[in-house]
Amino acid sequence: MCAVILRLGVALSVATVLARAGGVLTADAVAATVERTAPVLGFAAAITVVADVAARAGVFESAAHAVTRAARGSRRRLLALVIAVAVLCTAFLSLDTTAVLLTPVVVVMARRTASPVLPFALATVWLANTASLTLPVANLTNLLAAHRLGDPSPVTWLTTIAPAGLATIAVTVVALAWVSRGSLQGSFAQPPLAPPADPVLWRASVAVLAVALPALLLPVEPWVPSTLAAIALSALAWARRNHGAPYRAWWRDVPWAVLLFAAGLFGTAAALLAALADHLSVPDLGGGAGAVFATAGAGLVGANLIDNLPAYLLLEPLGQTPSLLAALLVGVNAGPLITPWASLATLLWHRQLVAAGVEVPWRRYALYGAVLAPLAVLAGAAVVALMA
Repeated sequence: MCAVILRLGVALSVATVLARAGGVLTADAVAATVERTAPVLGFAAAITVVADVAARAGVFESAAHAVTRAARGSRRRLLALVIAVAVLCTAFLSLDTTAVLLTPVVVVMARRTASPVLPFALATVWLANTASLTLPVANLTNLLAAHRLGDPSPVTWLTTIAPAGLATIAVTVVALAWVSRGSLQGSFAQPPLAPPADPVLWRASVAVLAVALPALLLPVEPWVPSTLAAIALSALAWARRNHGAPYRAWWRDVPWAVLLFAAGLFGTAAALLAALADHLSVPDLGGGAGAVFATAGAGLVGANLIDNLPAYLLLEPLGQTPSLLAALLVGVNAGPLITPWASLATLLWHRQLVAAGVEVPWRRYALYGAVLAPLAVLAGAAVVALMA
């Protein structure tokens, strides 16, 4: 899967270069795209490094063990706690982190407690998307949209966008309860937890996360605290490289293929916008409930057709008001649950499942998503319409 993403990234990047060479993209358009997307990609790179180092230090395994202890032998309570962890992980560490790192943890958790894997696996991928409206750092589309709110502070986000996210999360929880009905009966024995390979690195990683995660709520660009945390953890991992925990150089933690793919998507979307600029006109949707639902629906369809990142960039002109922008984010964030390519997080999630020996057929995933995505988007758009 990583090789496929890399090849797609190269192809999209070549298409962007050809568009620039052919005059479709002007130098100013390229500069404007880079100015908007570079901080977003920088955050994605830094937070991935943070998450990878923390995972090797054993932080996520400890979190999984704490969750199983808190469940007190109840499989239903275990799923509820996994849902809470997935929401928090997505909100503070982004949906891609939930897909990449939380997925194998919950698979191990399910197997150690003799629980069915499917509800836990679906919890990570569904909530990675539907919970990504909670904070600006939860999704790359949020970071792209934040500047259009006028005041991009977390307080503004929490009052204008996050309420819709709570609705999409609620619908997802109901869907997970339906999928897991009858399969989470009985109780389990608490599995043992091996101590971290390097307790010093474990404690240091917890300390860095305890400082860095709240810092993401400060009125600064998210790439700043995440980059500082990545530098600190990479330096700590290097200093402790001979003390038991697995070590990798920081540049091997950077998701180069993912970044190239995302950059290619941004460039291709910019080229499409430039090529179609003289042939498209943005309709005046007004500010009523119909406009909110139509914009959210456009985001849902666009995300499942071409991926949520280029869909947002192409549909961004529809976000003429804060409420319509919120509706668009509802569509492109909570909507990409049907096709495998609708969200990069979904592809990363499936890769982790394959590596863990778990099979979730795409047909089954698409059928579930075809029911959940419209309901989640409808619920989020309804909240936006009520607030507007």
